[in-house]
Amino acid sequence: MTDPLQRIAEALDRLAPRPLPTPDFAAAQAFLWHTGPDRLDPVPRVSRVDIGLLVGVNRARDTLMANTRQFAQGHAANNALLWGARGMGKSSLVKAVHAAVAADHPGLKLVELSREDLPSTGRLLGHLRAAPAFRFLLFCDDLSFSHDDQHYKALKAVLDGGIEGRPDNVIFYATSNRRHLMPRDMIENERSSAINPSEAVEEKVSLSDRFGLWLGFHPCDQDQYLEMIRGYCAAYGLQIDAEDLRAQAIEWQATRGARSGRVAWQFFCDLAGRHGIAAG
Repeated sequence: MTDPLQRIAEALDRLAPRPLPTPDFAAAQAFLWHTGPDRLDPVPRVSRVDIGLLVGVNRARDTLMANTRQFAQGHAANNALLWGARGMGKSSLVKAVHAAVAADHPGLKLVELSREDLPSTGRLLGHLRAAPAFRFLLFCDDLSFSHDDQHYKALKAVLDGGIEGRPDNVIFYATSNRRHLMPRDMIENERSSAINPSEAVEEKVSLSDRFGLWLGFHPCDQDQYLEMIRGYCAAYGLQIDAEDLRAQAIEWQATRGARSGRVAWQFFCDLAGRHGIAAG
């Protein structure tokens, strides 16, 4: 028969799991934060493209690179919000910049967390604060909030750090299609229904103000779209007649009804597959 005290201990463990053991941050360059139970899983191979293949984002690239390098060197740096058009390389740029800077500063680690796990960020920051030998780029992709979403309050704690402050070895990068992270109709509804409209809107709109860097991404033109595809062809050694490539690429984007870095990559994957070349 099982000891009653042992059963009680096991029940308490389920209700309040043991603290997360200190991860081996030297084991990988990137980690995924999960909850239930809390853990930081190493990522053996990060899915990313070389920074030289990112076209049309030179200003954002240089600004984010400089900010990340400052942080990796232990200098002052800002949290960054990359916002704008879909498929224009926002998350790709974050991962590519991390790879470029980490090549010279291996102590810089990329930690990705999902929007749904923002309420647990306080616990995550506690683990990262306890590893001062490393510096952490905390990354949340495709960040936005809906009408009844209270997760944005947890994000404020990440950016401001509360009474304890954000750890010196942590910086936060986020990508979003929205400049203010909130849908416009949500902001307008707050403005129209509140007793004091300016105060009601301020709490939500001011969230993006907590990012020191705002980097905007805009839809690409046809020349940039074709330049992206030519860059992929050169990088993967795919040889094709220039006029044939142009015609196929334009037809592809016409069927999609849009031009973007994502559309350019999707076209190249189709083209590479038809030429027997692996891409990924």
